[in-house]
Order: sequence, then structure tokens, then C-alpha cells
Amino acid sequence: MKITDIKSYIVVAPDLREDATSSSQDNIVVVVHTDEGITGVGETDTGPWIAKSVIESPGSHSMALGIKDLLIGQDPLQTSALWQKMYVGTCMSTRRGAGMCAIGAIDMALWDIKGKALNQPVYKLLGGAQVNHIVPYASLQPHGDTVEQYQDSLVKWLLLTKEHGFQAAKLECTLGGPYAHTGLQGTDEEMTEIITACREAVGKEFALMVDVQYLWRDAKSALRTIRHWEHLDLFFLETPLLVDNLEGYAVLAREAPMRIAAGEWLNHRLEFLELMDAGRIEVAQPDVGRVGGLTEAMRVCHMAEDRGRLIVPHCWNSGIGIAASAHLAAAIPHCPFIEYLPADLTDSPLRTELAGDGLSMEDGVLSLPAKPGLGIELNFDALEKFRSAEIVL
Repeated sequence: MKITDIKSYIVVAPDLREDATSSSQDNIVVVVHTDEGITGVGETDTGPWIAKSVIESPGSHSMALGIKDLLIGQDPLQTSALWQKMYVGTCMSTRRGAGMCAIGAIDMALWDIKGKALNQPVYKLLGGAQVNHIVPYASLQPHGDTVEQYQDSLVKWLLLTKEHGFQAAKLECTLGGPYAHTGLQGTDEEMTEIITACREAVGKEFALMVDVQYLWRDAKSALRTIRHWEHLDLFFLETPLLVDNLEGYAVLAREAPMRIAAGEWLNHRLEFLELMDAGRIEVAQPDVGRVGGLTEAMRVCHMAEDRGRLIVPHCWNSGIGIAASAHLAAAIPHCPFIEYLPADLTDSPLRTELAGDGLSMEDGVLSLPAKPGLGIELNFDALEKFRSAEIVL
């Protein structure tokens, strides 16, 4: 089998808002074609125009080759070898950032091809199931023009997810800060009141996590607030500091009353090595598309397992990435949750229409994927529908 073509599709949701902290508004979907008619699908969560340029640009010399040109004619089943070929061949220009994201989308598609060619779900090719089910958590972004509306929105979403059967949810709760979902400003004390209201709404048995989206500048500022959250029994606190503040993360890992989670922006296992060894985080959050695909994500998982840390993958894109996260979770023993939103609990048209994730939730858990490859169903009509909104630079 040989790779014959790689096509990249930029899709954009109607009414794209540049001021909204939600990357589910746009996407790049990569389709890898072969001479045997088997295609693989992948995606990555980054600026789609940048990733498309990385994939399709021609090479200029031996350290800055074009990814697409590197792969045409290659055997798609050689996933690890092709990952290394992409990484080394583009290392001067794409060793981190959008370059690794582009590699991640293609690697995801290559694993999809391998599973389809061998008639196996991808997790079996990653080493086999180490769990008999996957536990999803609902990731909730509230709305509101006032703190009261923000709290009411979050509690409403939370109760809806519990009615839906979820056993866990993550609250985006950040009033202000550089990446707040809304422009709403508030105090740390009001955030404490909001999270307390959410805990009271669902009771003690429901697992709660909180994402504050890089809210605080230093560990001391974070601890001033989160020490008051000990009684709320949070499973983890996500991204309290900017991800490069390794010293601050180490302080929080030592002194915070809950686990500290981070890693959604990272693009390489060596970055996770720093975050785990110097930053001392207890929960690593690789995004499969951003970290270089399933090949590199599994390396991160093995490093975390060696250090006794947990893996909870970040995923804020379509059913393509959700499926990849599920296969990753099935193949490792230390992944208590994956980020997941079914179509009826999201307002993103790219999530509802672009691709089915092939997963089935019952009694708050997901069955292991059963279909060959990633098990997704790409909706080519939706791909063309949202592609028509593509912005031409």
C-alpha cells in the first residue's frame, strides 16, 4: 500500500467570533489517500490556515522539507517510521508549535488507515485494551453578562449533563484573565461562590474538575484562592498558570489541596517531561492532534505511567479527535477520564455535523470502540458545507 495524496480541508463555523475562547469554531481535517482505496482521517486543534500551509508548502532544503511531499509514495502502515521521517525532515521549521500539530493530524490519519487495513480498532494496534470501558467527563463553558448569569448558566449545564448520565464534568470558571471565554470580570471570591454552587447542585458523588484557563500570574496568587476550595473535593485544577511557569507549577503541586493538571498546548514528549519532572504536575493532558498524533501521545503516556502520573487527554474539536482520545484511553491503564461532549450537549455545528465519533455512552461510561481504524464517519456533505465558509488569506 502506498500514500497517493493528502488533502487538507479548512472548515469554519458560521458567525466565527475571534473574541471567543473556543477552538471548536474552526478546524483542519486531513484526509490521507492510498492506492488501495483506503483513506484515513485526522484533525488538529490549532490555527487551521497555519497547519494547512505547513502540510502543503514545498520544501526548501534537507532540514525544511514539505510534509506532503515527504509522504507521497510511502507505506502508510509504517506509522512510527513515518512520524520520524516527518519530524526529522521538517525539524528546522516545524519541530514545535503548528508544525507538530500538522504532523499530529497526519499521524492520526495514518493510524486510521492502519486499523482499517488490518480490520482492527486502533487501540488494539496501540497495545490492546487495558480497561473495559472509558469514563467521559462533560466540558462545560458557561455564558452570561453578569456573574449571576454566569453561575446560573454553569449550574444549568451541569445539571443537564448529570441528567444525561455523566458521572463527571469540568467547569470552565474564570472571571477575567487572558483567555476567559467571555469578557466578564469578577473576583476570585465570586469564583469560589460559583464552584461551591456547582458542588451543591450535583452532590458529593459527582466528580468535578475546574479549568481556570491560565488565570493567575504566580503560584502565590493562585494559592490565595484555591486553598479555600479544599472542601469542594475537586478531582483536578486545570491550567492555573501559564504553562512555561514550571517553578510555579512545582509550588502548586506541593501545596495545592487538589491535583494540578496541564499540558493541552504542549507539542512534544520532552515538553511533557519538563512539565512532569520540573513542574511536578499530577495530571498530564496531551491533545492527540497537537502533540504529534497517537504515536507521540503514547510516548507521553508511557512517561507519565513511569512517574505515577495520570493522563486525561485534552480534546476540544470534533468527533475525529474525540475518537482518537478514546482509543488512547483504552490502551493505557492510567487514564481515569476523557473530555467528551455528545452532539446534543454542544452548540458547535462542527461538532454536531462534521463527524460521528463512533462511541456509545450508557450509565455514564463509553464502550470500547469496535469499528476498524478510529471508527469515525466523516460527513463529506458537512465538510463541503463548512468549507464554503473558508477564509482565503
